[in-house]
Amino acid sequence: MRRGRRAGGGRGHRWGAAAPAAVLVPALLLTGCAPSVDPIERLGKKAAQRVRPSSSAGDQAYRRWGLAAPLAAPPSPPVRLLTARRTDPARPRTVDHIRTTDKVVFLTYDDGAERDPRFIDMVRELRLPVSFFLTDSVVGPGYGHFARLRAVGADIENHTLDHPAMPGLPYAGQRAEICGQQDKLKSRFGVRPRLFRPPYGTYDTTTLRAAADCGITTIVLWRAAMTPDGITYVRGTRHLTPGDIVLVGPDEATGPTLKERTRRLLRRVQARGLTVGRLEDYL
Repeated sequence: MRRGRRAGGGRGHRWGAAAPAAVLVPALLLTGCAPSVDPIERLGKKAAQRVRPSSSAGDQAYRRWGLAAPLAAPPSPPVRLLTARRTDPARPRTVDHIRTTDKVVFLTYDDGAERDPRFIDMVRELRLPVSFFLTDSVVGPGYGHFARLRAVGADIENHTLDHPAMPGLPYAGQRAEICGQQDKLKSRFGVRPRLFRPPYGTYDTTTLRAAADCGITTIVLWRAAMTPDGITYVRGTRHLTPGDIVLVGPDEATGPTLKERTRRLLRRVQARGLTVGRLEDYL
């Protein structure tokens, strides 16, 4: 069993426990090859736009996915990025919320164990601008699945090679985990991510140093998490607010599927008068 992972079917995700004082994190803990020959893996944003459905098709898709109304279109990306400035320009900034008046939240998914081709249909038909933080040892041979998600508009980001708990690991080990996954994603998709989510949401100052040396500009945490048991908030909040980064954990052995949890989350988003924005447009 990999270091830091929980035994059983949950892929190491832990919900609601308080982080140790030495760890620079919010209270909620994280849930997270041979070169590809699949040409779809190198499709970029223009390709994603070509495969998206027409507006009329998208307007009808909400019915197929159990929503009471279509998702509102997100506003145009901000002219000026609205994230907090870095206190140390040599270190990545850390965000769990975007300071914006845009009525958007941001959906993020971890690890890469999800394999349901119908989830690709959901992302495509609803035109969801979701972000996936991938762990190489969890994705395994499944990079082609995420290439297809990327082709319909999803963004791919870094979640380490092997999902270890980062705090306390030496610099060389943390750098190998982060830079190693940067190299994997570069070889698969032709881009090196700017965003990184540490496994379990935990990190230390060594993580910040290693991430910066690997080209990471932002450590992405979350303000709310959609678990098999429902939605959990951090920092004492009780509902979604504009700019919240939301974590949707991977499928568990039992409980609602990823599609079902995403559907329930989207209904909450709509009930708050919000829609889904593209996280990378704000960072």
